[in-house]
Amino acid sequence: MSTLKVHTIESAPEASKALLENSKKAYGMIPGLHGVLAGAPGILEAYQTLHQLFVDSSFNNEELTVVWQSINVEHECHYCVPAHTGIAAMMKVDENITEALRNRTQLEDPKLEALRKMTLSIVRNRGNVDDKEIEAFYAAGYGERQALEIILGLSQKTISNYTNHIANTPVDEAFTKFAWKK
Repeated sequence: MSTLKVHTIESAPEASKALLENSKKAYGMIPGLHGVLAGAPGILEAYQTLHQLFVDSSFNNEELTVVWQSINVEHECHYCVPAHTGIAAMMKVDENITEALRNRTQLEDPKLEALRKMTLSIVRNRGNVDDKEIEAFYAAGYGERQALEIILGLSQKTISNYTNHIANTPVDEAFTKFAWKK
């Protein structure tokens, strides 16, 4: 059972209504996560802003998916893993990448695997990544910008994953076929 209200445009605080309208225009629906975040307009705005900034980062669709889904799986988010499985499919990301991420297995592409490892190290070590890990990440073809952009993606995912844990946000119907459990 959800412990936080999933708002509609009608039930949301006034300052969240336009933000939920933006979600509806962007996705053709109001994702349940956005409905929960609407309970505090600032967090919904922060989430939407961080999402757009991360989408506009230097990462391509596969790399965005690696960062998002590595964090979702590590945080054991019942809502975001299926949602990002569906989103990855819409973004035309290879299903083998998505399945490897969902199953916590190594990625075939060495560069994407380096991104997965760096993302997980940042999450698990709270940013305390050692020099060898950074050197391996850079040797794979990434740089300082991408290291910082992982933190941007982590900021977005921390908001969503932690909110979904507290709210027990119901998975949106569009993503129920991608249900996931650890």
